[in-house]
Amino acid sequence: MARAAGVSKSTVSRILDDRLPHSGSPNAQKVRRIAEELGYTRDVFASGLRQGRTNTVGVIVPRLTDTAMAVFFEAISHASDRRGRLAVVATTDHEPDGARRAVQNLVKRRVDGIIFAADRRDDPAHSWLEESEVPYVLALRSEGDGDAAVGDDVLGGYLATRHLLDLGHSSIALLTGPEFASNARLRQQGFREAMEEQGAEIDPVLVRTTDFTMDSAAEAVHEMLDAGHGFSALFAATDNLAIGAMSALSRRGLTVPDDVSVVGYNDIPLSAHLPIPLTSVRVPFEEIAANALELLEAKIDHREVARGVKVSTPSLIPRRSTRRVP
Repeated sequence: MARAAGVSKSTVSRILDDRLPHSGSPNAQKVRRIAEELGYTRDVFASGLRQGRTNTVGVIVPRLTDTAMAVFFEAISHASDRRGRLAVVATTDHEPDGARRAVQNLVKRRVDGIIFAADRRDDPAHSWLEESEVPYVLALRSEGDGDAAVGDDVLGGYLATRHLLDLGHSSIALLTGPEFASNARLRQQGFREAMEEQGAEIDPVLVRTTDFTMDSAAEAVHEMLDAGHGFSALFAATDNLAIGAMSALSRRGLTVPDDVSVVGYNDIPLSAHLPIPLTSVRVPFEEIAANALELLEAKIDHREVARGVKVSTPSLIPRRSTRRVP
């Protein structure tokens, strides 16, 4: 290609390197045209081996059956592809030992670094990563130390609750996630801040911890209704929890939003297509994924860039699952 284009091999290499800024110069256009005519495709693996790398990024999530995690991995995969990398995923099923196994399996496959979206307080995988000197960053969840790309979960929880309060609701139930998940705790914090700001009472019976599954949400709703504590609105810390709650409400003869208004979190693709479209807090997964990958590549390349916790702003998407109190 260099001979046919009349340029040096290094020039051809720079022009065809997808990781570098796109050049529109006559030489660049000529090289790309010749590459296309010759059927050239860049060997990313060979390029990585020359640098002692594999150009792969490991991503650890709790479960891919959790649609939000699947959407996030897809966003990481797209961002990686744009940078000439391959993203591979491993799951933990929310188990501390599962996280350690996921880390070990990815390290054995010589990933260049790991994006860790399965963070919990008692996770031993962090110390193991530090000892193995594998570059890693956290995503979606953070304990406040180390590099991380997250959404503003306090703000998101506040926006969801404020929306319900503004519609005239005061008796609001909360389905939160497990205590070990930082995003669950922060969304609950936003809920409490909005309620306290309004002077609305928080009934402890209406605050329920779940394991992020639809079944646990349905069980929590049945328990609250059986306890005789009524509520006109419900905020669920994920869309999956909201869907589980809506199912349970329907089985109890209650309608959404006429009897109970429901707000979810994450705005997964399904939310807009439910029989009653779900009001949800939209998480900017693409932006968080890009931030996580940028932080990770800076660690891989030992570049001095602004590090720490990069926070992306969520937004509320109102739909038909919420209504104003008559």
